[in-house]
Amino acid sequence: MKKRQLAASVSVLVFGLLGGPALADIPIAVAGPMKGQFAAFGAQMLAGAEQAVADINASGGVNGEPLVLEVADDGCDAERATAVANQMIGKDVRFVAGHFCFSSSIAASEVYSGAGIVQMSPATTLPAYTDQRPGAGIFRLAPRDDQQGRLAGRLLAEDFGDARVAILHDKTAYGKSLADAVKTEMNARGKSESLFYGFDSGGHDYSGLVSRLALEDAGVVYLGGYHPEAGLIRLEMDRQGLDAVLVSGDALMTEDFWSVTGAAGEGTLLSYPEDPRDSPAASELVGVLEEAGKPADRYALTTYAAIQAWAQAVQTAGGTEEDKVAAALRDGTFHTVIGTVSFDQNGDSNVPAYVWYEWRDGVARRK
Repeated sequence: MKKRQLAASVSVLVFGLLGGPALADIPIAVAGPMKGQFAAFGAQMLAGAEQAVADINASGGVNGEPLVLEVADDGCDAERATAVANQMIGKDVRFVAGHFCFSSSIAASEVYSGAGIVQMSPATTLPAYTDQRPGAGIFRLAPRDDQQGRLAGRLLAEDFGDARVAILHDKTAYGKSLADAVKTEMNARGKSESLFYGFDSGGHDYSGLVSRLALEDAGVVYLGGYHPEAGLIRLEMDRQGLDAVLVSGDALMTEDFWSVTGAAGEGTLLSYPEDPRDSPAASELVGVLEEAGKPADRYALTTYAAIQAWAQAVQTAGGTEEDKVAAALRDGTFHTVIGTVSFDQNGDSNVPAYVWYEWRDGVARRK
């Protein structure tokens, strides 16, 4: 495939390679889990960031100035993320595409805000990241967890008629907040749950819990939590002959869920952000990354888009000052590989949105 430039919206100026950073270079960074158990996600972020910087520089840079990319590994650890953020200050970084895990994103945001650095996470979904943001330069290019809660609440209230609904959660911050959002939305639409219950995660025997669901005559079970417990509960539902639909969140978008359930997982519904690869604007970038043998999955595309949006905002602002760039991001619309992006006053983006998937024949397919 012949590589084309994907950043036509930036101004054009030839970038001369002088063997080292020039005075006009703009340092930016990608920060995430580059090593360890979450390194696959860091690899996606890095692939997107490297390609975005290469394409923008080949099209002339940002306001005629080339970008230089710093790569930082936070290990999905809040303390390390704070250290990384301070290192970025020392490198005069003006923008960070990151972090990945919510603990890292929130910890680093305190540092970036105090230093006038714009941060945009391509992955953090926890509402508190922007609800409690320490400054106007904190943004996200990922959907919020409470958005999928509202989506599920509407589904349970509108699509399941008189079916009795049980809402479970695993007592984690993710699972409980998701279950709370589902309950709030469903109740607001006039439907009440027959059971709202928190269980301990990490268990191996959920027969008692499923027996209780059977006694409640649950027709639908919403589970706020992760795939190991969801898989075991779904399997136990099948063993006990409980004919109820299992509905859950994005944590079930993993082959490991089906590895636990097998055919018992058939028909399980989950909310998950719309695949950015489905955007027509992403097709060329996906081809470029795949041809280069690099990951072309979700976080490669959202990281690329984050850098695109920031670069366009800098062009509008006429410089990299945090307050001006933040205002441009808040007030503008940006053409990216995942579609047209805008941000609200909270720093939350309009894309990607949550949609429904269903496990069928061992594959989670878009409904």
